[in-house]
Amino acid sequence: MTIAVNTRFLLKDYLEGYGYFLHETFSRIVRNHPEHLFVFIFDRPYDERFVFEKNVTPVVIGPAARHPLLWKYWYDIKVPPVLRKYKADVFVSCDGFCSLRTKVPQCLVIHDLAFLHYPSFNKKSHLLFYKKYTPKFLEKAASIATVSAFSKKDIIDSYKILDEKIEVVYSAAKKIFKPISDEAKLSIKNKYTEGKEYFVYTGAVHPRKNLMNLLKAFSVFKKRQKTNMKLLLAGRLAWKYESFTEDLKSYKYRNDVVMTGYIEEAELVKITGAAYALVYPSLLEGFGVPVIEAMNCNVPVITSANSAMQEIAKDAALYSKPESHIDIADKMMLLYKDENLRQELIEKGNRIAQEYSWDRTATLLWQSILKAVNK
Repeated sequence: MTIAVNTRFLLKDYLEGYGYFLHETFSRIVRNHPEHLFVFIFDRPYDERFVFEKNVTPVVIGPAARHPLLWKYWYDIKVPPVLRKYKADVFVSCDGFCSLRTKVPQCLVIHDLAFLHYPSFNKKSHLLFYKKYTPKFLEKAASIATVSAFSKKDIIDSYKILDEKIEVVYSAAKKIFKPISDEAKLSIKNKYTEGKEYFVYTGAVHPRKNLMNLLKAFSVFKKRQKTNMKLLLAGRLAWKYESFTEDLKSYKYRNDVVMTGYIEEAELVKITGAAYALVYPSLLEGFGVPVIEAMNCNVPVITSANSAMQEIAKDAALYSKPESHIDIADKMMLLYKDENLRQELIEKGNRIAQEYSWDRTATLLWQSILKAVNK
């Protein structure tokens, strides 16, 4: 069997979101199935590290698809000839897009429908593309995979897709996320927070991540607790970050807020592992990988209620209303004042985190791929 894969998000030194998902699932799938040929389709020169095994054939077709017009051109004009040339039995696309101009069965991975619920957080041209083509992609796909039951229900409710067409494959955290030594914790605190304890947020600086409410919550926390606790924001500046960084200049506790910018993975493990707690107040996620990363590091979690994170973390986290900075602050104070609760969440989180692994995700995704072929 020949499996063609959209690998345009496998970018050297810049694996985020879709790229991580692709890397972790297909590095396993190609090794688990040496009897099959995998055609990795890139939209720019690739790193040889992404050619995981001998059964992978890399193909580069430009131009780099980085805005709506080129998305349409790349998927509908450039991809179909490659599928024909290699006689692909299935085309797998993990970024929510697929080709509308091929008869080859397609397995579509869609992580969330954030653009529907928070349209203002998207560039206008992107939003128009998502709204116009997402229903067509969902209809065209022979099988659909998504990363939580929360996202599956959202897809069904929003687009009336049949339940049996969608498989939940979950996501996971990398194995390098694990507890660090006390010595390593002290070193990280000295490096970033003058030796002080800190709450951490990991992820991009983007409106959907709800960081303004996190700042407001931190203000309430600082006023009530009179503590030297810091807030560390570990992630790159993504989109519409200007107002956030501008507001931070006049923020009362700006000297207690540390922004790291983009962090290499090995350093992110240490930053996560040294934190007093992760606060992840995102308005909407398909899964919420940082939650599991923190749990694997024995770090307690505060995250958003009524979201995929509540499904994923179960009773191993504290949940706040993301629209209420007071509620977020209350949960920060509750954790800060109750060491027994903190320890209980650490123990529960460690158990819950073991339920999620990239081996499991890869196996579930493979089943969804076979479903597309058989259909």
